[in-house]
Amino acid sequence: MSAIKRLAGQTAIYGIPSILGRVLGYLLVPLYTHVFKPDAYGTVNVFYAYASLLKVILTYGMETAFFRFTEHEERKESVYSTALLSLLVTSILFLIPVTIWSGAIARWIDYPKSGNYVKWFAWILALDAIAAIPFARLRSQNKAFRFAGVNMAGIMTNIGLNLFFLVLCPYLIKHNSHNFISTVIHFIYNPHWGIEYIFISNLIGSIVTLVLLMPQIAEARRKINPSLWKKMFFYAFPLLFAGMAGIVNETFDRLLLRYLLPGSAAHASFQVGVYAACYKISILMTIFIQAYKYAAEPFFFAQAKEKNATETYASIMNYFIIIVSVIFLATMVYLDDFILPLFLRNKAYWTGRGVIPVLMLANLFLGVYYNLSIWYKLTSKTSWGAWLSLIGAVITLILNFIWIPLSSKHLIFGYYGSAWATFICYATMMILSYVIGQKYFPVKYNLVKFFGYIGLALFLYYITTIISIEHFALKVSFHTLILITFGAVVLAIERPPVLMKLLFTGNQRRTHN
Repeated sequence: MSAIKRLAGQTAIYGIPSILGRVLGYLLVPLYTHVFKPDAYGTVNVFYAYASLLKVILTYGMETAFFRFTEHEERKESVYSTALLSLLVTSILFLIPVTIWSGAIARWIDYPKSGNYVKWFAWILALDAIAAIPFARLRSQNKAFRFAGVNMAGIMTNIGLNLFFLVLCPYLIKHNSHNFISTVIHFIYNPHWGIEYIFISNLIGSIVTLVLLMPQIAEARRKINPSLWKKMFFYAFPLLFAGMAGIVNETFDRLLLRYLLPGSAAHASFQVGVYAACYKISILMTIFIQAYKYAAEPFFFAQAKEKNATETYASIMNYFIIIVSVIFLATMVYLDDFILPLFLRNKAYWTGRGVIPVLMLANLFLGVYYNLSIWYKLTSKTSWGAWLSLIGAVITLILNFIWIPLSSKHLIFGYYGSAWATFICYATMMILSYVIGQKYFPVKYNLVKFFGYIGLALFLYYITTIISIEHFALKVSFHTLILITFGAVVLAIERPPVLMKLLFTGNQRRTHN
């Protein structure tokens, strides 16, 4: 339990910038969906989909290699310097040609007037790749508060500039047309730009992050250990393909929708915008999983040395399933009453509401897969990670290529097909990882609880769909009761030590009296 409590504490600390940043970023979704039509918002998501894939390529698994070799190598400083300088060199080699040929790249991806977007993203990707290893060093040193502070500073800069460019500047220009403030705003703000300011804000946030990481960067030695780099690279290389395949599974559907949907490019971008906005509803699930991943990877490597490591992994999985099941149920029962009206202000985005439960469950499966994936990292069989992700990517690509071109008027086609492809992809990866992992690194996971908690969450959500209550207060109360019911069942099954102690003490007092 002490190990689990430590992981929970680290997850909370690492999650502070992630949770706050995502929540604040989530609060920008109403702004984006109010300011931008779905086609413009779709363009934003297409570029971020490209960026997600390129970020994996530019880091090529060096974060995980750093954790692995830091635990096993005596010369920890050499591991850090080798990983950092490796990413520094490759990031520069990427940045120069992309900046030079940005216009040609923009035309190649069918955005001929967006050469500046390509340049901005090239710099964002290069800076973020360089920052990856200093961040990993902070995690390995358990400097969670320093990690949280730096990360949060970059996130807040990004969000603050979004609000400045998209809200404050238009307001000041509109209400102060003939004064000094308006003159200054006109000097730094172009009213004809729109989504450009989303990208510029991100770039400045990445610059701030890297500047704040300079003390960690300065700790690195000025040379690469060639023999060590070779070992790290060959360990990490399969993870590159695993990461690329993972990004195909996570974001490539938006690219495929943009290029495979029938009709005009504007129509396709509109559909991408609707799908991406609805995908954002799964934010609570992804926030928790991201925060958990930051803490779990170094924790799992360190815990592997303990005698009861497999029992700890099984217990962690159990609590993980409970939390993600609660997140799924809470999101779905309050979806129509609060979440959609508050965060997707333009009802044009609501047409994709039906994909939300499918995507929530898909991301739940992905979180379970991340838990299970520790077996191939601990056993140095990282090639299995590549194969599993590749299988998922093949499923994603095949189903999207089949379903997207068909009419989106049907339930399983268009972006509904993309959602179900994501669901099938992650479910398959999760099942295969469990089956293969039990052969190489057996862990006695409690499958009865696994399926029981998820099944209970689905059943309770189903009840809310068949019982229609018109009165708002009564409906919210009923949905809250559904959520409390899930929690009560979990408490009855798990019997947390604190609760049992209170009950036992109470029984003793009553008996004594």
